[in-house]
Amino acid sequence: MNDKLNITIRIADQAPMPLYINRSDEENIRTAEYNVNRLWNAWSTKYKTKTSHEVLAMVAFRFAELFYKLNSTANATNGVLEEFERGLDDILLEMES
Repeated sequence: MNDKLNITIRIADQAPMPLYINRSDEENIRTAEYNVNRLWNAWSTKYKTKTSHEVLAMVAFRFAELFYKLNSTANATNGVLEEFERGLDDILLEMES
């Protein structure tokens, strides 16, 4: 079975974009396409004086903001888990002594 797949996505009112992707990535790509278009449609209706490109830039910024916020949260969580693991190791080493 081929691990690659040709798909076409469409973002906002832009021309369709062909993509050659890993088959395992299709669900994430389709979900991203859906959510970008969903927010673009909502904001295009809400901000009628903005051009399509302005709204698309606002959507891109919002997704970037969310990405960096979640990335920061994940890094903080990793720090807490590493500290917990070190503490657990210390406890286990004390029990062996």
